[in-house]
Amino acid sequence: MSNEKIEGDISPPKSAMSEMDRRLQQAEVLLEVSSRLAAAENLDDVMEVVIDITMRAMGPDRVVLFINDPDSGELHSQNVVDNVKHEIRIPNTSGVAGHVFQSGKGVVVHDAYRNKHFNAQVDKLTGYRTRSILCAPIRTGKGDVIGVTQALNKKRGKFTRDDLNLMEFMGAQAAASLRSTLSIEQMKKSRLKELELLEVASKLNSEINLGTLLRKVMGQVSSMLNAQRSTLFLNDEKTGELWSEVGEGLDATEIRLPNHTGIAGTVFRTGESVNIPHAYADLRFNPDFDRRTNFFTRSILCVPVVNMKGNKIGVTQVLNKRGCPFDTEDERRLKAFTAQISIGLENAKMVADIQRMKNYNESMLESMSNGVITIDEDGRLATCNKAGLAILRGTADEILGCHIKDFFAGVNAWLLEKIEQVEKAQSSENIMDAVLHFDGDDLSVNVTVLPFLSADHKKIGSMLMVEDISYEKRVKSTMARYMDPSLADKLLSGGDDILGGQSVSATVLFSDIRGFTTLTEELGPQGTVKLLNDYFTIMVDCIRRHDGMLDKFIGDALMAAFGIPIAHGDDEDRCVRAAIDMITDLGAWNQKRALNGLAAIDMGIGINTDTVVSGNIGSPKRMDYTMIGDGVNLAARLESACKQYNARILISEHTYRKLRGTYRIREVDRVVVKGKTKSISVFEILDYHNDVTFPHIIEVLAHFRNGISRYRARNWQKAIESFQEALALNPRDRLCEIYIERCEYIKDHEPDDDWDGVWVMDAK
Repeated sequence: MSNEKIEGDISPPKSAMSEMDRRLQQAEVLLEVSSRLAAAENLDDVMEVVIDITMRAMGPDRVVLFINDPDSGELHSQNVVDNVKHEIRIPNTSGVAGHVFQSGKGVVVHDAYRNKHFNAQVDKLTGYRTRSILCAPIRTGKGDVIGVTQALNKKRGKFTRDDLNLMEFMGAQAAASLRSTLSIEQMKKSRLKELELLEVASKLNSEINLGTLLRKVMGQVSSMLNAQRSTLFLNDEKTGELWSEVGEGLDATEIRLPNHTGIAGTVFRTGESVNIPHAYADLRFNPDFDRRTNFFTRSILCVPVVNMKGNKIGVTQVLNKRGCPFDTEDERRLKAFTAQISIGLENAKMVADIQRMKNYNESMLESMSNGVITIDEDGRLATCNKAGLAILRGTADEILGCHIKDFFAGVNAWLLEKIEQVEKAQSSENIMDAVLHFDGDDLSVNVTVLPFLSADHKKIGSMLMVEDISYEKRVKSTMARYMDPSLADKLLSGGDDILGGQSVSATVLFSDIRGFTTLTEELGPQGTVKLLNDYFTIMVDCIRRHDGMLDKFIGDALMAAFGIPIAHGDDEDRCVRAAIDMITDLGAWNQKRALNGLAAIDMGIGINTDTVVSGNIGSPKRMDYTMIGDGVNLAARLESACKQYNARILISEHTYRKLRGTYRIREVDRVVVKGKTKSISVFEILDYHNDVTFPHIIEVLAHFRNGISRYRARNWQKAIESFQEALALNPRDRLCEIYIERCEYIKDHEPDDDWDGVWVMDAK
């Protein structure tokens, strides 16, 4: 801006001026214009130069320089009054200035109110009285009119043709500077607009919270487009509505409208932008919202928001640009903004989804009864859920960040070795029923160690899943004292279905101590209990050794089953082997008792294989898992028959036929047990004997078989001879004596012709 200042009126009275002086004066004015314009740095400087020189050269009351805005179709000017800049905008077709701009011809108006182009309404609004007007176009060297200069109310005399010529010459000289500064100003404005857009983009990319993002951005949009309101509507796919509760100038009012109605609905449905300079003149505009909010909508610019996949996700709407309608530049900038906001929305949505998934995973981990511990690639404990903290006996502050070499040390070093093995092999490993020691407690645990790999299969850490089974083991141990361990396992694993009544094939074993009543009288209560505890400990170990199920204790007797709740395919053999072990271990225990001066214990065992009913029997409050049926009763009868045949292990023919192993067995008899009518064959197991307890066993069994054969053929004397030969080899074989006595009796009491060798038992 030039520092030159010319005082006073440089226009002498016209009467005193010659033509030469007038031309000289014009030349001086134009020279001054050129000189000062050359020093002008911006549009304000150029306008000030033109206005200042015009004021002194023409002597008017006011001077206004209007520049045409081709985007808005307006003439605009900036005047400074009392150090405050005021912008004036008028349509470039109205008033005297508009007439001059459109026609390109300057005018001199001596009486403004008599001029047909003059707009007297302006005077009424401003309180200013316009008398005369001098208005000239500002024309470039190419003849383009870019604005007008207007002077009002000459102070002395009237505006003349010479004044008009001088104003046109000044306008021509100023045109180049105006064009240049306008271009510079436009570049500056464009640059500022781009910076604003970059700032918006920066906010969009830096903010991940959707609500905060929208509040930041919508305020920026209103400022960027000089609009009164701005609103971002997002589509709700579930309800088919456009909704927003974030908008500049909305006071957090929630708006919901169908996504196919109104201006916003039209833009969303068609995907095309809408720029409406006069809202109430457009039939698509719904004025109801204005009535509800006491707002008056003048102009609307609305553009669709499209995501990266090309799907419409909402619209951005700005209302009431201050001073004029929205132009094509505003539309371009708003489109650029929506392109950015769609990215921001996608990022915010992605972060929201990730956060939601993170919260879901954390909630899931916190609700898990198993401990979940992650280890980063540096070998430090990174995360640990609530159950994990309980297992590790610590707080998050105490545990997280610790190195595994320090944390899993000492007695827990085995877990460190497993972690290192998994990280090296990059394959998971399960460790079942292991022990961890924390805070003075030994914990029984199942541990799974998993490797963490990145997308390119690089090691990024490990994860431990720790199941604390200490309580389950305590419960199982306690339950196993009251029921079979296999049944306890089923119950703990949720196998309630096996507890319903069901018919199954099982091999049932009954055992009983001989002469127990006499023993109790000798031992007394305390001694009797100790005897039974020691005895049952041995017997139960034998049963479980062969995967049998202890059903119950019945005084000094016990009942067990093989094949339930889990069948093995060779349960008959398992039962027989368990019975052999029971007799054998009982013999070893008796030897120890003898050393302490205690009496020996004897027992009998009955075994039968049949279909039985197994399941819960009792009341809803107290149940017992047991077996019932004829097959169970027969096993009990055979145990009782051991006393009659002087045997320790008797099995039924049903069990005998299913045995797969080779045993030392002899058929004892064909009997009808008490309560039955059908006969069965009964066999004795002799494998617990040795050469001392049963000498010449092979020869004895051969003679015994001959004796039984002759006995059933009614050849009583020959049968007696065979039994006597067997007895000679083993004088302690009481069964041979029984048959000799039976043959002697039958000889004297010859049976009926239909006798078939079956012995009817009259005792249980």
